[in-house]
Amino acid sequence: MRYTSAMIPPEFVNWFRFSAPYINAFRGKTFVLAFGGEMVSDGKFVGLTHDINLLASLGVRIVLVHGARPQIESRLEEAGISGHYVEGMRVTDPLALQQVKEAVGRLRVEIEALLSMGLANSPMANADIRVSSGNFITAKPIGVISGVDLQYTGQVRKVDAVAIKSRLDFGEIVLLSPLGYSPTGEIFNLTLEEIATQAAISLKADKLIFLMEEEGIRDASGRLLRELSISNAESLVGMGHLSGDTAHYLPCALKSCRSGVGRAHFVSRHVDGALILELFTHEGIGSMLTRDILESLREARIEDVGGILALIEPLEAEGVLVRRQRERLEMEIDRFFVLEHDRMVIGCAALYPYPEEGRGEIACLVVHPEFRNSGVGDRLLARLEEKARKLGLDAVFVLTTRTAHWFVERGFQEAGVADLPEQKQSLYNYKRRSKVFLKRFSA
Repeated sequence: MRYTSAMIPPEFVNWFRFSAPYINAFRGKTFVLAFGGEMVSDGKFVGLTHDINLLASLGVRIVLVHGARPQIESRLEEAGISGHYVEGMRVTDPLALQQVKEAVGRLRVEIEALLSMGLANSPMANADIRVSSGNFITAKPIGVISGVDLQYTGQVRKVDAVAIKSRLDFGEIVLLSPLGYSPTGEIFNLTLEEIATQAAISLKADKLIFLMEEEGIRDASGRLLRELSISNAESLVGMGHLSGDTAHYLPCALKSCRSGVGRAHFVSRHVDGALILELFTHEGIGSMLTRDILESLREARIEDVGGILALIEPLEAEGVLVRRQRERLEMEIDRFFVLEHDRMVIGCAALYPYPEEGRGEIACLVVHPEFRNSGVGDRLLARLEEKARKLGLDAVFVLTTRTAHWFVERGFQEAGVADLPEQKQSLYNYKRRSKVFLKRFSA
């Protein structure tokens, strides 16, 4: 079936365009994706395979880390073996270890089979996903905790990053199960979060992603945190009130970011397509922990010209802004400030000083549609006013056809063409009939 333009929702077109920077940025990057055995037992892993296939087709290097708690619990129950825990960690004796190995082995084969589906008329059609698994994790016993020997419950000793990278270089997805092997041939039961964390650190991964029961990370008042810095995460962990998956995953993610992993994401496993929504939209759907400052307000550079044009061209087409050619913008780039969020220009504004008359023009103040009403415009305006004062100007003015009220609410007063600097008066376009607003600085 062929589609006409009228049949394609404009929201899809806009989303696809806005996702382009992420598609370019993710190519060749390494993502470690961790999920519990519940994803398979409740049937939601099939949907996840579609998203994994999409990421792989875009050139993302993927390491999957799966858990197996429900499968292990089921095997133990069938065998009549009761579980014992010490400080939240399973005591894995020889009988339990046998059930762990069988549960993990069966689950790994099932995951590999689901990733290999190439059903026609499905998102996996013609998919050529190759999965590699093996003894990539060397482990050691945890030992005695609170007077109890955890026996075959272990912890990661080493990740064979070289071997994993070689499989990724061949275009394969690497699958890590919650088992580790000792140099003497012993097998240890491990947690998925520790394997994911150590793998991400060893591989110098760009992202560590946890699929979890909750929507993401919440603060003490229950508010979902879309973005967290390392200091934010440290405060939450230090409070000691974490529960559920957050209690397991946040400290691990914090460790990974401290150790060089670019970012950690926390996404609900219950939302179909949540992984795509988190990675390919500006606002995301879960929570993101980053070691870097995501937002910066700075003077524009020549490499920002493309981002500025992307902001202003739609408004130029509507006649809201006077059209600026790229050449002119490049020549006047030192007049501009940009607000950058996650390497994307989301706002811009320019100041043109007229020092002889003690005034400056604020021009081309534009904010990306998805970030309006979030204070971006106010921050840009404040920076331009600050610069105007430093230049010794007494006032700033703006010419606008659509945003009069916004400037009035911020202390501007309506003025006339005669209040403009003489040079600006000579350039005034009477056909546009732009309104003039002036803001004088107090002494």
